[in-house]
Amino acid sequence: MIWSSAGGANDDRNSQKLPSLSRRGGVKLGPAEHDPVDYGASLPEAWYRRFNAGTRTTNENAPNQTPVPMIDKIKKLLEMIRFSHTIFALPFAMLAAMMAWAAPAPGGDVGFRWLHLVGILVCMVGARSAAMAFNRLADREIDAGNPRTAKRHLPAGELSVASVVAFTIASTLVFIAGTCVFLPNYLPLAASLPVLGVLFGYSYTKRFTSLAHFWLGIALLLSPICAWLAVRGLVVIENPRDVMPAVVLGLAVLFWVAGFDMIYACQDFEFDRQKQLKSIPVRLGIGGALRLAAICHAIMVALLLTLPLVEFLGGPPLGLGWLYWATVGGVALLLIYEHLLVRPDDLNRVNVAFFNVNAIISLGLLVAGALDLLVI
Repeated sequence: MIWSSAGGANDDRNSQKLPSLSRRGGVKLGPAEHDPVDYGASLPEAWYRRFNAGTRTTNENAPNQTPVPMIDKIKKLLEMIRFSHTIFALPFAMLAAMMAWAAPAPGGDVGFRWLHLVGILVCMVGARSAAMAFNRLADREIDAGNPRTAKRHLPAGELSVASVVAFTIASTLVFIAGTCVFLPNYLPLAASLPVLGVLFGYSYTKRFTSLAHFWLGIALLLSPICAWLAVRGLVVIENPRDVMPAVVLGLAVLFWVAGFDMIYACQDFEFDRQKQLKSIPVRLGIGGALRLAAICHAIMVALLLTLPLVEFLGGPPLGLGWLYWATVGGVALLLIYEHLLVRPDDLNRVNVAFFNVNAIISLGLLVAGALDLLVI
């Protein structure tokens, strides 16, 4: 099993303004302070040659790298993977786990176990760290050529390729080890490698499809589904429909992520078009991308409204009540506000729309769901 996020840490190193991106006259871009979404790149043939030669950076203008204390290297690694943006996937994984603990099961409730909570957190941290570090490796050539991303740690020479490869391997092993916590429920361990494939594969999707935003959504869709299977895997083996609540929540996450990723990708419209990278903004234009993002977010709200009704689809009753319904109404209003913040000719507030609003959405749903399930 794997739990992933498109998240990351606030990085004022990228706080420059970008040039106009609009083919129709003047898109204003704001600071790229929160840049958790990566859009994939191919591995050039020189990758292996440079790695074997110990090349530390893909930016020829980057300064020579000097040895740094271990604590500074760890800090840079956490900055590189934007650790604070775990806030996007973790709340949905935890909400799914809470529903899984609270929902009735044949033979009695599953019940809360501290070991399961620790296992979910370990898997979340390991999987997300591995996926983000791998993405930085895959993207470093393109990042070096993009003014918005040229100061990231790899193209700037602040971290070596070897250190990021080692971090990726270590994080992958932490994740796989975390799935063993749930044995004799074998589903997390059995699914770990396929799901890692989904997460790592995202890094190359902009090479061949404009639907990369939906691939990213699928990667985060796995968070609630895998958390549910980790807690109730043995129940799901006996009754596959038991996983329906996590599937509905995961689909809501998919369309939520795809929508805000389209908004965020508008910042790279001109660069992606010049480099022949694929995205919805490049395919439909910035205006078309914003409209499709709004449709995705409308679908998300519809799926959230469906979640308390999954027992009619064969899933277990969840017991979500008025607080959850009210929170979904608040989510709808926040999404409307998010879309009012950005216009085709003015992307100055993309980062507010991307990080601040969506952080409130994810945390708000977690808190409301927890109170509804455990208190009210």
